[in-house]
Amino acid sequence: MESFLNLKDFDFHLPESLIAQKPLADRDQSKLMILDRNSGSIKHEIFKNLPHFIAPQSLMVFNNTKVVPSKLNGYIIDSLRPVEVLLVKETSKKNHWEALIKGLSKIKLGTEFEFGDGKLKAIYIDRNSNKAILKLLHKGKLSIILNEIARMPMPPYIKREHNDNNLEALDRERYQTIFARYPGAIAAPTAGLHFTPNTLKSLKDKGVDTTHITLHVGTGTFQSIRTENIIEHKMQAEKFHISKEATKSLITSSKNHRKIIAIGSTTTRVLESVDLSTLQEEGTSGWTERYIFPGQKFNSVDHILTNFHLPKSTLYILVCAFADKKLISAAYDEAIKRKYRFFSYGDAMLII
Repeated sequence: MESFLNLKDFDFHLPESLIAQKPLADRDQSKLMILDRNSGSIKHEIFKNLPHFIAPQSLMVFNNTKVVPSKLNGYIIDSLRPVEVLLVKETSKKNHWEALIKGLSKIKLGTEFEFGDGKLKAIYIDRNSNKAILKLLHKGKLSIILNEIARMPMPPYIKREHNDNNLEALDRERYQTIFARYPGAIAAPTAGLHFTPNTLKSLKDKGVDTTHITLHVGTGTFQSIRTENIIEHKMQAEKFHISKEATKSLITSSKNHRKIIAIGSTTTRVLESVDLSTLQEEGTSGWTERYIFPGQKFNSVDHILTNFHLPKSTLYILVCAFADKKLISAAYDEAIKRKYRFFSYGDAMLII
């Protein structure tokens, strides 16, 4: 394996006009690029035709995490200064949350915040690296309060005005997969956003098996690489769970040499964090810091369905590791030329 991979080699120019700002009217009308690693061929399709390119008896693995409305706009109680907070995850202590706060370095410990006309208050009690530790104060169930007063945590490249209620309603529906089940993510596993009930039925009719794992997408997935040598980058851990049912499907597929198709980079990272040959049938849970870069071997995943990613991101580096970097670079050039839509609400690529 190489000991130096330069971050600038994973850069490319992307016209800002290709960054999708909202979803298409229909989930399955996205473009679908099919990239063949063996032949180097690139085909252009529509997502609803995905089942035609998946072999029967394959196992398709989805991430069923659910995005929590977790972006809060409020104010500092003492000064009435506006503040924007993104709740990241609850710590081991009840009602204590890690949070990202704009301008954190200028905020003193002990500062109190108020959100939603007092429905939720918070005290800044500690700091963990670039995150604040907040103690939340509220009456009633937090999930109900957040659904009422918080916004969806849209990525910064998707521009939203605070008062655009139509887009907020759209994001609540569409920045969520149709199979989202377990709340805990601050971002959607976006490769799954393209699937509709019809797509899933077509896959089932063709004899493709499906199963679900859970990885709660946190800051690790989007953490910027700040080292010139990308190998030195360290991912922040994210929580995952593989159920008993999913484990059985994975073990069976692995033993019978059936193709395993990971839907998205988060699913890929979970599957490459475990050894399917020694996985226990009762399932497993844990934290993964799995970071995949060129030169590493894939042991579990045969095909990946993914969106088109940011330059110099761990997500782009992952697909460069799965396919040849030169091939991915050519595919992205083709996508830009054909005006594919990029990032979370963008189009999809199936790497076979």
